[in-house]
Amino acid sequence: MKDLSNLEETLGIKFKNKNLFEQSLIHRSYLNEHPDSSLTHNERLEFLGDAVLELIITKFLYKNFNKPEGELTSLRSSLVNTKSLSETASKLEINNYLYLSKGESKSKGKAREVILANTLEAIIGTIYLDRGFIAAEKFIAKHLLPRLDIILKQKLYKDPKSHFQEITQSKFKITPNYKVIEESGPDHNKKFIIGAYLQKKLIATGIGKSKQEAETNAAENALKSKNITI
Repeated sequence: MKDLSNLEETLGIKFKNKNLFEQSLIHRSYLNEHPDSSLTHNERLEFLGDAVLELIITKFLYKNFNKPEGELTSLRSSLVNTKSLSETASKLEINNYLYLSKGESKSKGKAREVILANTLEAIIGTIYLDRGFIAAEKFIAKHLLPRLDIILKQKLYKDPKSHFQEITQSKFKITPNYKVIEESGPDHNKKFIIGAYLQKKLIATGIGKSKQEAETNAAENALKSKNITI
């Protein structure tokens, strides 16, 4: 078992169930090389944490923003997407405590972003089980909600797909289309890689736990492209 006391200090949480906390950091790949581990992977905790996170963010937005459902949904998505969660996990130095296989430990870019985002959700699930809803709410308020100021200031909550479509229709009179390039993972923890295309030309790709998230990330990456051409 790793010494997780420094991570507890960074998270601002003192866990009662140390095994459960450690489990939140175990990626499925680690068990392939350590089949005798007394702990299992973090996917069930991730499943729970995803629901807890969405409820807490939804509650906050409902109470603090008098906006229609569509705008609230966009704000929530900008807070809980893979990029936002992985960046928060990186700031908390969760990357230093992951249990990964030798192969996965070398992963970078989007693949590592997905692992970090999933692990943060697993930690939130652990906080909920170990310390309760209020503790999870305080954790999210401290580490995730501050991102909302940047999101509002830079209008990052605007739907990238709609924005990308506005640009391409104005410039080329073309509507982007999206295609699945790769699909992997078990049914409860899928990973999709989707391409954003103008006609048959691939402009950018995106990764997500759902097709919708991957398409959104692909559109966001396309918007960052310096030269959108066909």
